[in-house]
Amino acid sequence: MPDPAVPPTPPVPLDALLARADLGLRRIAGPADPAVVVHWAHTSEMADPYPYLLGGELLLSAGVHVPDGAGTGYFDAYVSRIVAAGGAALGFGVAPVHDTVPGALVEACEMHGLPLVEVPPRTTFSAVARALWQLMAQARTAELRRVTEAQQSLATAAARPDPVPSVLQQLARRLGGRAVLYGPEGTPIAGAGPEPGEEVRTALAKLAEVVRPPSPGHPRTPSPEGPRPPSPGHTRASSPAHRVGSGPDAPAGSPGDLHADLAARPSSASDTVAGVRLVAHALGNGEGFVLGTAAPQRDAGDHTIASVAAVLLSLLTGERHSGSGAGRSSALVRLLLGAAPAEVAPLLGGDRWRVVHGRPDGRAAPDPVAASALGAALGSSLVDVTGEVVRVLVPDGRAVERVPGWTLGVSAAAAPRDWPAADTQAARALARARATRAPLLRHGDRPTALTDLVPPAEADAHARALLAPIEQTPALVDTLRTWLSLHGSWDRTAVALDVHRNTVRQRITRCAALLDADLDDPDVRMELWFALRRT
Repeated sequence: MPDPAVPPTPPVPLDALLARADLGLRRIAGPADPAVVVHWAHTSEMADPYPYLLGGELLLSAGVHVPDGAGTGYFDAYVSRIVAAGGAALGFGVAPVHDTVPGALVEACEMHGLPLVEVPPRTTFSAVARALWQLMAQARTAELRRVTEAQQSLATAAARPDPVPSVLQQLARRLGGRAVLYGPEGTPIAGAGPEPGEEVRTALAKLAEVVRPPSPGHPRTPSPEGPRPPSPGHTRASSPAHRVGSGPDAPAGSPGDLHADLAARPSSASDTVAGVRLVAHALGNGEGFVLGTAAPQRDAGDHTIASVAAVLLSLLTGERHSGSGAGRSSALVRLLLGAAPAEVAPLLGGDRWRVVHGRPDGRAAPDPVAASALGAALGSSLVDVTGEVVRVLVPDGRAVERVPGWTLGVSAAAAPRDWPAADTQAARALARARATRAPLLRHGDRPTALTDLVPPAEADAHARALLAPIEQTPALVDTLRTWLSLHGSWDRTAVALDVHRNTVRQRITRCAALLDADLDDPDVRMELWFALRRT
């Protein structure tokens, strides 16, 4: 059954209201439980306030309704009705009707476990209500700030080289608990946060089964008895179409049963096991992935934060099916069947593209999920993973900016026939970026340079003749090119080529000997650089 309606503000701990020195409130009976919260304040002088309460109120009364000579029986009935209505606490105003709080009322509140607060004569009920709304506004502002910061951190985590673990880690930290991603087979494939006990782990896995839809590749055979609840405790599930759970209409003896149709499983479900709040979200990609969370307490905004994480994980784990995806598939098939790149480029949605080479800043090689995340950050799904480098084909009209956690090299805009050259440009830009520790470097794109003044055929012939002594040793050519591009820096060249600096020295010495050239001479370096740019 749906929960009672509450205002769109987070509740305020009763202790926070008692801590207001300007009010002078004092708890004189009932439990001193910091978990007691107040949703609103309500003033009533009715002998039976039950019909006028929604639950969660701080009920304020000056005792006008108390008849002369009222004893234990009257106050016991009065307090029991407040408790039955879900009242959070009772505030009793001293004066003008009563000089002190009646002793029988104190005894009744103590017996029923209802916090009783004494309101001094100088404090009006309006002042109590106003203070409560002020505390609610402060809590609401803090909640919005917390949700906003969580959304930003989750979005940043989704763009990292290891997006799925990063998102789970951020979610677990924001919720103060455990976050787990379950695969289509129902097994956990990634997790973050402190490991809960076996009972909680088992219950969370069962709760994930409640919301996990059968994926096309992993059909699931339902039990002939229908879905079972993850635990005998209270379980609640919801979907866009319906909301089910335990309540007065549930069959007797089974308060936790889920009455859900297998053909329309809920999108989320919750449970509480061993004092831990469990929530499962079915990811909306149709692939059978489920996000599960386990937190020791439920704070305002947790559902919004978990929902943002679920959307991001849906994008990171889902298979994109769209018209552009069909165009890419068609382009691939035509290339495999012998079509030229220029003929299939229109199917990709543009005439000129940039090639981006990316490498994660950490030691781990990128996996397909990390590569897809980089492509999403750059606005393109044309992604390829080659060893430790991810290559992305980005339309010319889309700006390429730095991506946290990645080092990027960007080529000049190129037509399809020049894509191989653009790929080389991006690779060289990435090498320079890593050597100079820059997060992003772009290939120089000058329309006219001095080298363009030399006829291409003559320039190519001169380059081949000059580099002939080392052209059969690609390692020497690459080392010389990188070394010259980094102004003769041994350390930066070693970083760019992933070799030891002594190896760089040996190769450059070998180049100088084979070319019979003084590589300290700037004219020689300029001529060699001219030749290397032609190869």
